[in-house]
Amino acid sequence: MELRPYLRKAQFYETDGMGVVYHGNYIHWMEEARTDFMDQIGWGYQKAVEAGIDFALTDISCKYRSMTRFGETVAIHMTVTKLSPAKMEVAYRMVDAETGVLRAEGTSGHFFYDRKKNKPVALKRVLPEVYELFTRLLQEHAAS
Repeated sequence: MELRPYLRKAQFYETDGMGVVYHGNYIHWMEEARTDFMDQIGWGYQKAVEAGIDFALTDISCKYRSMTRFGETVAIHMTVTKLSPAKMEVAYRMVDAETGVLRAEGTSGHFFYDRKKNKPVALKRVLPEVYELFTRLLQEHAAS
């Protein structure tokens, strides 16, 4: 499955006094990329919410490699790197869309959560079609 990177243009309000994107915004951009990713695979967050399943965050990290400034566009490449019936890990690579210069790298961990039962669930059992999509993406990442 060919996924396009999520493109994010840095806005003025996201910068600090030096005109550089404030570090916390990269975490927001990673979340935006996940939302876009879910739309691209045909299972937008709204559809998951309607099914009563959430992808709850367990951890997140970001390593900053170079500065992004106001007006620059970052291409965020996202891949599923680990998957089990109960949880997954996602990796992000953020590069300048024009030059390809690495801006940041990150990961986020998630567990699958049933909102009605208020407890973790096995995605493989409750939404097997979504689990299969994630499995296929993980296999494609491993093969590349």
